[in-house]
Amino acid sequence: ISIFEQYILPPKSNIEFGMFYGLAMILVFVIMYVLDIDPITNPMAGRLSSLASYLFFPILFITLGILKFKKNNFGFASLAECLKTGVSIAFIAAFLFAVFNLVFNLIFPEFLDEILGHTRQIMLKQNPNLTEDQIETAISITKKFSSPLFSVPTTLLMFSFLGLIYSLIIG
Repeated sequence: ISIFEQYILPPKSNIEFGMFYGLAMILVFVIMYVLDIDPITNPMAGRLSSLASYLFFPILFITLGILKFKKNNFGFASLAECLKTGVSIAFIAAFLFAVFNLVFNLIFPEFLDEILGHTRQIMLKQNPNLTEDQIETAISITKKFSSPLFSVPTTLLMFSFLGLIYSLIIG
């Protein structure tokens, strides 16, 4: 085993569990999109999809990854190995989900416009005293945060941090 394989490249099981986690998040997104479920107008569906993506799936796949790592190492795993396993699973899932989002937004550019329209409606509903300039400023900031240069690194960092926290607890 080379140094690259031993210390940098995640084990094959981490890649598998990361792919499963990423595919599960993509599946939830696609189901909500196909069924035209808007998490803003249907907050229960939004909460359930968030719980699945940020709580249930990471705990499930990180736990399975750590258990597989322990099984392959005669029942032992250090905390550092658990952290590496959890973060690599979450990072791979985040990478897969971020690439999917990029491709999805290229194929369906109207999706972002829909979200921005909903955002505008909610802003006006929550605070009817907003001026058009304030609304446009908020929408432009939302557009900037939705750009790939911002959303991809943010997704990778956020899920890696979640993977760190969950693997610290699980490990």
